[in-house]
Amino acid sequence: MKERERARWRCRRGLLELDIVLQRFMDKHYATLDEAGIRQFETLLDFPDTDLWHMIVQKDEDEGKAGLQPVLHLLQSI
Repeated sequence: MKERERARWRCRRGLLELDIVLQRFMDKHYATLDEAGIRQFETLLDFPDTDLWHMIVQKDEDEGKAGLQPVLHLLQSI
């Protein structure tokens, strides 16, 4: 449970739009993630706010983030 609480805390960001998407993701999808999905989500949370927001709204099409696509697609569906 501590892992979930820590992730929820890390979802509190400087951009209101990002806060909303990340909190909705936590409510809707986090409990269903496997270990690999949780690691992907944690990696995404390491990105700066603007970079993460651009990835979510599909403005950043960097192929180097291919390993993060499963969770990123869930975030984009919110």
